[in-house]
Amino acid sequence: MQKTALLAGATGLVGSALLPLLLASERYAKVIVVGRRPVNVTHPKLVQVVTELGQLEAVRLRLIADDVYCCLGTTMRQAGSKAAFYEVDFLYVVKLAALTAANFASQFLVVSAMGADADSRFYYNRVKGEMEAAVREAPFRAIHIFRPSLLLGERLAPRLGERLGAFFLKLAGPLLRGSWRHYRPVAAATVAQAMLRAAEDDGGGIRVHESGTL
Repeated sequence: MQKTALLAGATGLVGSALLPLLLASERYAKVIVVGRRPVNVTHPKLVQVVTELGQLEAVRLRLIADDVYCCLGTTMRQAGSKAAFYEVDFLYVVKLAALTAANFASQFLVVSAMGADADSRFYYNRVKGEMEAAVREAPFRAIHIFRPSLLLGERLAPRLGERLGAFFLKLAGPLLRGSWRHYRPVAAATVAQAMLRAAEDDGGGIRVHESGTL
């Protein structure tokens, strides 16, 4: 029996790479996209739910799916404040997990970040770690956490710092071996492909996918 996928964050770097994979997959008869603005895609499988992410409860009955892909995320610079960053990268993600678990979703696949640690001194990594800890408590049959390094891909708003970092890390990539391989930049498309493969595996439990293994 074909399943339903739910994707949050479809306009972001990983989400925009993941959406066409979900639409092309024979695993899914329907793909629901939820977000603040619609995606510029037309497909017979696609159902769009446009809403403020702080108001997900109001559309809960439209978010019934088997596999939930969460690609929500921002940066401190984009968010403008710690509070705004926390809202997107923790509150919205955890709320989506809670609502879809209550809707009896089977799997939750979420993009976190390399270095995520609830005890980290760095705010970004600490919030990502706290998000992971909260998601782990949701009663899904399977939870997949992806921790990519610096993401490569075409952004709507290019970030100079990331472009420079990616350039130098790509040069150093062949030298990053062993545990250091996790620091190599990774293409957003690679992360998207890894997420779909993980869902298709249909295994249970909690799995963490580090950047160097994607």
